[in-house]
Amino acid sequence: MLQAAAFYIFSAIAVFSALMVVFAKNPVRAVLFLILAFFSAAGLFILLGAEFLAMILVIVYVGAVAVLFLFVVMMLDIDFAELKAGFAENAIVGGAVASVLALVLVLSGFIWVDANSAQANLAAPTPEGVSNVAALGALIYDRYVLFFQLAGLVLLVAMIGAIVLTLRHRDGVKRQDMHKQVNRKREDSVEIVDVEPGEGIG
Repeated sequence: MLQAAAFYIFSAIAVFSALMVVFAKNPVRAVLFLILAFFSAAGLFILLGAEFLAMILVIVYVGAVAVLFLFVVMMLDIDFAELKAGFAENAIVGGAVASVLALVLVLSGFIWVDANSAQANLAAPTPEGVSNVAALGALIYDRYVLFFQLAGLVLLVAMIGAIVLTLRHRDGVKRQDMHKQVNRKREDSVEIVDVEPGEGIG
C-alpha cells in the first residue's frame, strides 16, 4: 500500500514538473522544474529496485546537466522575444510533429502480443543474493564490455574534437611555460644591487 502511494505521488510530481518545464515562462523556473522531474524519476527507479540507475540519474543529470543548463540560462544574455517569435513561426510544424509522436505513443500501448513473445521480452531476474548494482556491473563489464569501451572512446573523441575546435591561441597573451619554470636558476632571477646611502634604485 505504501509503495503504491509513493508510486502515484512520484508519478504525479513527474508529470506536473514535466508540464511546467514546457509551459513555464521563466527559463530559470523551467530548469528548476526539470530538476524536480529528474528527482521524481529517480524515486520511481528506486521503487522499481534500480538503485544504481536512480543514483546515476541524480548525479549525472541533476548534478551536471541540469545545473549546466541553469548556469547557461542565467549567465547568457538571451533575447527571449526573438525566441518567442521563432516559436510562433514554427508552431504549426512543431504541433504536427508533437501530434504524430503522441499518436505513436498511444498506439504503441494497444499493440497486442502473445504470451510467449511477452515472456521472452521480460528482463532476466536478478540472481538471489546479488544486488542490483553488482548485477548491472557484471553485465556491463562482462557481456557488453566491448560496447562500453567503444562508447567511452566515442566520448573521448568528441571531447578532443570540442577542445580542438574551441581552442584559440591569441597573440600577446602570456602563457605558462613549465619547462622554463622548472629549469629556472637563482642567478637568472635574483640580482644583488649595492645601493649607496641616500640613493634609490633607478
